[in-house]
Amino acid sequence: MSLFDSFVMVDWSGGNDTGPRPRKDAIWACVVRDGTVQTVDYLRNRVVAEEWLRSLIGTELSAGRRLMLGFDFPFGYPSGFAKAITGTHDPLALWDWFEDQIEDSPTANNRFDLAGQINSGFGGKGPFWMNGLRRDIAGLPRTKQDYHNPFPDRRAVEHLAKGSFTCWQMAGTGAVGGQVMMGLPVLNRLRHAFGGKIAIWPFQPLDKPVAVVEIWPSLNLGAAPPDRIKDAWQVEQVALTLSRMTDQELDRQLNVSASEEGWILGVAQDKPNISPPPLRNDCFALPAGVNWTPVDDALALLQDRLRPVTGAEVVPLAQSMGRVLAEDVVAQRSNPPQPNTAVDGYGFAGPAAEGAQVMPLTEGRAAAGIPFDGTVPSGHALRILTGAALPEGVDTVILEEDVTVRDGHIAFHGPLKLGANTRRAGEDVSAGEVALTAGRKLTSADMALLSAVGISEVPVRKPLRVAVLSTGDELVEPGDTAGIGQIFDANRPMLLSLIDRMGFVPVDLGRVADDRETLKARLDEASKQADVILTSGGASAGDEDHVSALLREAGAMQEWRIALKPGRPLALGMWSGTPVFGLPGNPVAAKVCTLIFARPALCQMSGQGWAEPQGFEVPAAFEKRKKPGRREYLRARIRKGRVEVFHSEGSGRISGLSWAEGLVEIEDGARHIQPGDLVRFIPYGSFGL
Repeated sequence: MSLFDSFVMVDWSGGNDTGPRPRKDAIWACVVRDGTVQTVDYLRNRVVAEEWLRSLIGTELSAGRRLMLGFDFPFGYPSGFAKAITGTHDPLALWDWFEDQIEDSPTANNRFDLAGQINSGFGGKGPFWMNGLRRDIAGLPRTKQDYHNPFPDRRAVEHLAKGSFTCWQMAGTGAVGGQVMMGLPVLNRLRHAFGGKIAIWPFQPLDKPVAVVEIWPSLNLGAAPPDRIKDAWQVEQVALTLSRMTDQELDRQLNVSASEEGWILGVAQDKPNISPPPLRNDCFALPAGVNWTPVDDALALLQDRLRPVTGAEVVPLAQSMGRVLAEDVVAQRSNPPQPNTAVDGYGFAGPAAEGAQVMPLTEGRAAAGIPFDGTVPSGHALRILTGAALPEGVDTVILEEDVTVRDGHIAFHGPLKLGANTRRAGEDVSAGEVALTAGRKLTSADMALLSAVGISEVPVRKPLRVAVLSTGDELVEPGDTAGIGQIFDANRPMLLSLIDRMGFVPVDLGRVADDRETLKARLDEASKQADVILTSGGASAGDEDHVSALLREAGAMQEWRIALKPGRPLALGMWSGTPVFGLPGNPVAAKVCTLIFARPALCQMSGQGWAEPQGFEVPAAFEKRKKPGRREYLRARIRKGRVEVFHSEGSGRISGLSWAEGLVEIEDGARHIQPGDLVRFIPYGSFGL
C-alpha cells in the first residue's frame, strides 16, 4: 500500500480578503492524485479556505484515501516559546492557545495586536517585531531598533534552509509571522473537527489517514513560467513532486525528530555520506539538465530566489542620504501645511466677475512666516507675498503685475477663478499619507520631501557589505615587482570602486594565491565580515579554479555557463550562509558580469528591489554580424548622436573599459547591424556609476 493516495499543497496568507479575481499573495491550493493535477484553486480568504479544507478532508476520508496535506508556514516556534506561553513544551498546546486568542474575519484580524500583547509580557521589545498597520501598537516595534528577543531568533531547521524568514517578523516582504498566527488556529480547528483522523508532522506518529506537514514551496523550485501566477504554479509543482516520490524516499524525508520546533519537509537533518548535487536547495540552483543558461533566465532565477539580507536601523535625516528605506515613511505634517499663495499679489474672497474690479485695501499684509493677524472683510483685498498662509477671508489671489494700486484701493480686470494662484493645504502630500515607500534609495530630493513632511528620523536598512577577493598565483599588487608570467591585479581596484559607486560598502579582502586552504580561510573571514562575496578568477572548472572547487565541495555551488559574451563562466554559491559570486578573472568579463548579474542581485539583497538598467535606442555608427545563441555586450560610447564601439572585442583589452561610457547590448538571436540601425545602448549611469 502506498503511503498516500492524494497530495495537496496550500500556499497560505496572513492578509485580508483578496477579492474574487485570482491574484498573487493570496491562498492557493492544488490537489494531485495518481500523478495528475485534479484542481488548482484560488481561495480568496481564510474562511473560504477553511471550508474548502473541511470539504476536501471529508471527501478523502469518505473515499478511503490517505491524504498528505502541506502548508507553507512554520508549525512551531523556536524552543522555549511554547512553554513560556502555555506552561508546556507541547507545540500543539500552543496551537490551542492561538485558536483561543486570534480573532479573524475576511476583512480584519488581531494578529498585530496579539503580537504586541505577547511582547508586553516580555518587556515590550520582542520577540515579535514589525507593525504592518498605520496605527502604533503598544509593545510591537515597527523595526528592529532596540529589539530584544528572549528566545532563539530561528528554529533549528531554518539555519539549514537558507533564505528562510524568522517567524518573529510580522510584516514586510517575505515575512511569515502573520501566516503562522493566522494559520495555526485553522489547522487546530481541523484537527479537532476530524479527531483521531489527522496527524500533525513531525509532532505525532503518521498513523492516521491524514498527515498535515510543513513544506517550503520555493525551497526546490525555479522561476514560474511568465504566464502563471507564481503561488499557483508553486503549489502545483510541489504537489506533483510529492506524488512522484517513491514510498522509500518519502519515508526517509518524513523520518525526522523535532518534538517542539517542527521541521520543513525536504530539509535533511543529517548530512548523507554522499556528494550532494550542485546547489539543489539553494537560491542559485538551476533546473536539472540545463547546461547553457540564457541571460534572461539567469536574471529571472536570481530575482526570484534572492531576498533582502540586511537588517534595519533608525538614523537622523541628515545621515540617511543614499540609504535604503526599511519601511514606508508616513508624512507627519501636510505639505503645504496650510493654504498659501503661489505668487506675490493681492488676496480676497473670490471668484471675480468679468470686467473691471475695484476693491478697498485692508491695512497690513501677509508674508511667508509672518501671517496676517485678522480677517479680511468681504469685498476687500490684502497685500500678500509668495508662500504666505492665506488669512481668513482670502481664497483667491491676483498677480501684482495685473493690479493698479491707488488711494488705498486696487483695480484689475476679471474674470478670476475661485482659488486662482493659491495652493491647497496638503495638495502635495497630506499628513498620514505614505510619502516614500520601503525599498527606495534616498536621494537629495527625498531629503527635501522628508524634511517638508516633518520627518527627522528615518528607518533605513543597514548598508550591504560586499567583500571583494582576487585569486591567482599570477597576481601582484601595482607597485610591486612583477615576475615572468605575473600581472598586476586590475580586478580588485575596479570591483571595489564599482561597489562603492553603487552605494554599497566595499570590504577589501586582498589577494589569495592558488592555494585551497588559504582561500578557504579567507572565505571564512569574508563570511563574517560581509553580506555578499565577490571573487574574481577561479570560477571555471580547471585544476587551479579553487573558488568553484571549494563551493562544489561545500555542496552549494552551481557553475552557470551563461550564454553571454564576454563572461560565460559564473560560479554562484553559498559559503557559510553568505552568497558568493565567482566572477571570471578577465577584467572585461568581470566588469560585465558585475553590471549585468551582480548589481541587480546586490540591489535585491540590500532591500532596494531588483534594479533594471535603463537602455536607449540609438543609431549605430558601426557594422557587426552576430551569430545566434549568445547575448553580447560591447564597450561603447555616444558621439554626434550615434553609438560607436571599441575597435576590438578582445576581452583582454582593459583600455576599452576606460574608453567606453556604457555597453551596447545585442540580443540573443542572429543580427546584422549596419550603420544607422537602432541598437540598445546602456550608459554606465544606468548601473548607478
